[in-house]
Amino acid sequence: MTERTSIKITSEKLNLQDCIDFVEDDSCGGIATFIGTVRNATQNKTVTLLDFSGYEPMALKEMQKIANKALEKFKIHKIAIHHAVGELQIGDVPVIIAVSSAHRKATFEACEFAIDTLKETVPIWKKEHFDDGEVWVNSHP
Repeated sequence: MTERTSIKITSEKLNLQDCIDFVEDDSCGGIATFIGTVRNATQNKTVTLLDFSGYEPMALKEMQKIANKALEKFKIHKIAIHHAVGELQIGDVPVIIAVSSAHRKATFEACEFAIDTLKETVPIWKKEHFDDGEVWVNSHP
């Protein structure tokens, strides 16, 4: 199924168009994307940056499992799951998920499934930095 999936972890800036180009197909009437962005506040504190790290070999395997499961569970054509690691500033993009299918409903459902499952199972961790300190954040949807 890897020809129908694009899985990536990188310290470089993620590219939405790369994900769309991968999933795009003339047989598909819908493409849905989820773009996670670094926001400037959480827990009533001002966020200065986020630092993502992970166990990359296992994270890639888990991301591939999510993509394979989405292909089995939903009537989708292709799926891309890309995640950034390293320090990200406010407005930067740590995760992009793109999905294509003949019909829109499957794309939305597969996108939601992929991001929720990624946050639950993929060993990528987030450290939030504030003006007065930092904290590791537990993953959860």
